[in-house]
Amino acid sequence: MKIAILPGDGIGTEIVDEAVRVLGALDLRFEMETEPVGGAAYAVHGHPLPERTLKLALEADAVLFGAVGDYRYDTLERSLRPEQAVLGLRKHLGLFANLRPALCYEQLTHASSLKPELVSGLDILIVRELTGDVYFGQPRGRRTAVDGHFPGSLEGFDTMRYSKPEIERIAHVAFRAASTRGGKLTSVDKANVLETFQLWRDVVTEVHAQYPDVELEHMYVDNAAMQLVKAPKKLDVLVTGNLFGDILSDEAAMLTGSIGMLPSASLNESGKGMYEPSHGSAPDIAGKGVANPLATILSAAMMLRYSLGQLDAAERIEQAVNTVLSAGLRTPDIWSEGTRKVGTREMGDAIVSALAGKFEA
Repeated sequence: MKIAILPGDGIGTEIVDEAVRVLGALDLRFEMETEPVGGAAYAVHGHPLPERTLKLALEADAVLFGAVGDYRYDTLERSLRPEQAVLGLRKHLGLFANLRPALCYEQLTHASSLKPELVSGLDILIVRELTGDVYFGQPRGRRTAVDGHFPGSLEGFDTMRYSKPEIERIAHVAFRAASTRGGKLTSVDKANVLETFQLWRDVVTEVHAQYPDVELEHMYVDNAAMQLVKAPKKLDVLVTGNLFGDILSDEAAMLTGSIGMLPSASLNESGKGMYEPSHGSAPDIAGKGVANPLATILSAAMMLRYSLGQLDAAERIEQAVNTVLSAGLRTPDIWSEGTRKVGTREMGDAIVSALAGKFEA
């Protein structure tokens, strides 16, 4: 099993180091190879996704990714900014389906921004389409406006577009996921305003005929955003487009207590995936040893489950995280009175110890 390790920028190197240590504590054999990506790659190779990094990602069975983003490169032309590495990897690997579980551990209900009774037992899966929508739609750019409210002025424009096959394949992923969970799927759109999402609603409804055991509801994105903070436990699996999914999944992350707890998987049609925490590179805390590595460690567990076929090992990691949280260990982002504040390395040490059955609070 070959894993491409792409730590990236900011806290990426710190959190990925801990995930790699956790993988090394399993009784499995991995071939792991590391290459720079994002700002770190630009600094060395002049591009956020160099050929050798892309080659490794294409050759590997799975990709473990940290985070990219560095203020020093914000003035570069858009194609050279660190964040373009993520879009490039999604495109070249065909990663069209993003799975983001928002699970609130019982030990962290008081860390959530919502009342404990609203998030206790929360378990939502957001299925986000990754390779379409305004992030990839053409044409895009800047031009002199010829119509609209201010003709003759400079305007920026992006194109929102989805084809029927793109919607069908993400709908199948979502329906299959819903069939293994609570049997309910919420499709999030803006069909009342956008033609793109009227097509989305029509196609999802067509695909639903193949999954009669799954209950389907359609919900406008503004209502979905409201329901996530009003009654999140009424939701189970959500499927939506790239732009809406980007926003809603980060909103859902805060229900769990911290975005530092949210893993993610981005999959292609063959099941190969890139696994990364849902948070960013957090340059303000990089190098301080305080970043929460749990989202990355849990992303590694998702990698074992979805791409490498190691379900038992995935469950062991998830149980180790639960054990350590039950013992009261907390990084600063999830710390509260009565718990023990630890750093990035100490949290990683605790997970490794729990995997070995040697953890003591």
